[in-house]
Amino acid sequence: MQLPVVEQFITEHRQGYALLIGAFIGILSAIVALMLVLAGPVMTFGFVFAVLIGLIALSNLEVALLVILATATLLPYGTLPFDIAVTPSLLDVALGTFLVVYLFQWMTGRRHDLRLSWVHGAFLMFLSIILLAFVLGVGNAPLTPGILRRFLGLLVNIALALVIFDVVRTPIAVRRIAATLIILGTVSALIGTVLWLLPDMTAEAILNRLGRIGYPVGGVIRYREDGVTRGIERAIGTWIDPNAFGGCLMMIGALTAPQLLAKRTVFGYRFIAFILMGIIGIGLFLTNSRGSLLGLVAGVGVVALLRYRRLIWLMIFAGGGSLLLPPVQDLIQRYAAGFSAADLETQMRLGEYGDALELISRYPVIGVGFSAPPDIDLYLGVASTYLTIATNAGIVGLAAYLATIGSVFFFGYRGRKTITADDYVNDVWFGFLGGIIGALVSGIFDHFYFNIQFQATSLIFWFYVGMFLAIIRICNPLPDTDLAKLARVPIVKRFSEIE
Repeated sequence: MQLPVVEQFITEHRQGYALLIGAFIGILSAIVALMLVLAGPVMTFGFVFAVLIGLIALSNLEVALLVILATATLLPYGTLPFDIAVTPSLLDVALGTFLVVYLFQWMTGRRHDLRLSWVHGAFLMFLSIILLAFVLGVGNAPLTPGILRRFLGLLVNIALALVIFDVVRTPIAVRRIAATLIILGTVSALIGTVLWLLPDMTAEAILNRLGRIGYPVGGVIRYREDGVTRGIERAIGTWIDPNAFGGCLMMIGALTAPQLLAKRTVFGYRFIAFILMGIIGIGLFLTNSRGSLLGLVAGVGVVALLRYRRLIWLMIFAGGGSLLLPPVQDLIQRYAAGFSAADLETQMRLGEYGDALELISRYPVIGVGFSAPPDIDLYLGVASTYLTIATNAGIVGLAAYLATIGSVFFFGYRGRKTITADDYVNDVWFGFLGGIIGALVSGIFDHFYFNIQFQATSLIFWFYVGMFLAIIRICNPLPDTDLAKLARVPIVKRFSEIE
């Protein structure tokens, strides 16, 4: 229905329209009053706030996208506060809202020129392979609604990169999204730091309040353990798992790092970027996630070598100064123990790697799917993104994943010159590149970037991929003649004709 038709309907049925609005307000007021009695003021305020944000998101695609980022960084494992057959997570609702608004724009004619690239072919191949692996693995174990929901969430996460490529079309939108994501990551790191500083009983009591929206209750504080004694506390924020929390802060830290030396920082003043980077860095350090810290060093290091050489000196200064702190010295010892396989955690991971390789050797082609392996002496779950993909979708799936990431980097390599020369977006582009590289390095030791149990970390990774590709297209637009030609070509034939 086109907008003029809607306006005409409202004009001709003004009285009925007013009655409909009045009924809606009355029903909403009754729901709010009932929630005040049954759930209390905190849950009621959250409900009203969520409804208001949802209404705004339904009318603005960028707001809907920012709601996804806010949910992923601040309440990644929250669910709707009521039980149904399949209780969707808050992230599912945010993603669904975004996709509904996106599809509605196509149906109403507000969006008409679909942006494509040859990279989309690699994405579709990868999606097809993991979907095939899922279908073939369904017979290995009963398919529960939870597994189906989480697997569909993984597919949507990967497809989100393609949607962002089409949606994000202006440098202003790029900078606004990047600034918002950095601020959200800073808030998440601040929450994690404050909870870490509070007494354990107080922090646990606060986190237990999230039980109303699906979070676990009791025993949520995490510690570094050696099998005998309980070590130092690890920051988790609202992420439940310190390593997943570390992966999120690592990617956002990599996005923030180029802002320290950017000619046109998204915050207007560089000192703001230094403050935010400091908060994110502290939060990441307190997670005690070795893989995430290594990923941040790798991601920022690559960005420094490619563009911002002075970042190397900042890294040396920050690293050298922190060596004087006892916690950092303890972290170095844990790295040494990890690389020498002297600690219990590393030994357990090596055991997981051996079991994963055994599973892959038995089912090398397409894996065992996402439910469970058919053999009772095997199991799914290994602390490595690459081995996780290989166990779920076999060597074929892992090859498709590497080909997809390789095509993303090649696409970036071809468009690098125009981006490097554009001071308005190049710092953001290099930040997303650093986050992707950091996740790929951290993924050697962590599985959160491709695991249906950790939707938020996976979503942020593929969001980075989508933004990385979108900036390339913004700085390297197709000529008008090519666009006119493509407009007359069926969509299924466009992949081979677009740069």
